Amino acid sequence: MANFVEKTGKTAQEAIDIALEELQCDRDSVDIEVLEEGTKGIFGFGSKVAKVRVTLKESNSEKAREFLLSVFEKMNVEAEIIAEEDEDSILLKIKGDDIGIIIGRRGETLDSLQYLTSLVVNKSKEDYKRVVIDIENYRQKREETLVKLANRLADRVVKYKKNITLEPMNPYERRVIHSSLQNHKYVETYSVGEEPNRKVIITLK
Repeated sequence: MANFVEKTGKTAQEAIDIALEELQCDRDSVDIEVLEEGTKGIFGFGSKVAKVRVTLKESNSEKAREFLLSVFEKMNVEAEIIAEEDEDSILLKIKGDDIGIIIGRRGETLDSLQYLTSLVVNKSKEDYKRVVIDIENYRQKREETLVKLANRLADRVVKYKKNITLEPMNPYERRVIHSSLQNHKYVETYSVGEEPNRKVIITLK
């Protein structure tokens, strides 16, 4: 479907209504340009139809897709992007061959791309839209790995009664560690240091 239509009607409003019906959307989803105002004429003579151009606004998910595809093109990466959008967030699933470069070391490139895409989507918007980028379920796999690591290290803290300091992690990874141990009976966690070298410490309660 084209992203715009031009329609005529007796009045501009009638032309707009016809266009909205064809595009199957509401007025908030489009930009409207009145190309010609309709005139009634005199005694039925000289009347002129109204003409409008109604253009679909680019959706947030489409904006995110186009930004990522432009970045991937510069990185010489071929990938397919599937976007899922609801009221609060956009999930962008990326599939392709040899796309490990997009993930980067411990997901650092992926997190940077997610941050930049979020800036693009939320530019000049009042309502913040959360953007999540996932590649081949990397985030789920990474989260499962971190939860196992957290529990294994917590057992060591209890056994040897010594604090353990983890390697520097990004905010997402630290949050996974904290949340996985927040209800632990014997240990607690806190973070120290400045970004990007902020670390989680697991200690006895």
